Amino acid sequence: MTPAPSAGPLGGHDTLMWEVRAAPGLLPELLSWVERQLDDLADSADVYTASDDRIVVILRSAAAGSGVPARLPDPPAALLARAPHQWPFDFHGHWPPGAVQGRSGTSSGTS
Repeated sequence: MTPAPSAGPLGGHDTLMWEVRAAPGLLPELLSWVERQLDDLADSADVYTASDDRIVVILRSAAAGSGVPARLPDPPAALLARAPHQWPFDFHGHWPPGAVQGRSGTSSGTS
């Protein structure tokens, strides 16, 4: 059994899921703000958008092995329909094992 990571401010988790909803018509501006924040914070992050003006970010720890994920600051209130929600997680792995999806949607694993 693998020992749990030491507890940090988020309980020792290494990944943060961050979700926010843009004010009507302001998704492009909020997305641009998120991307600027990630330029400074993230070694690895995935950004998703939805048709309801929602942005989801999966942010992996910028300090590898620290057990504490980076955190996004609060966006400007004028861009928001509501404040962001965030949840800490521990990365478990890719599925199927050994397969990693590339940005083009193709598997980088061998078949």
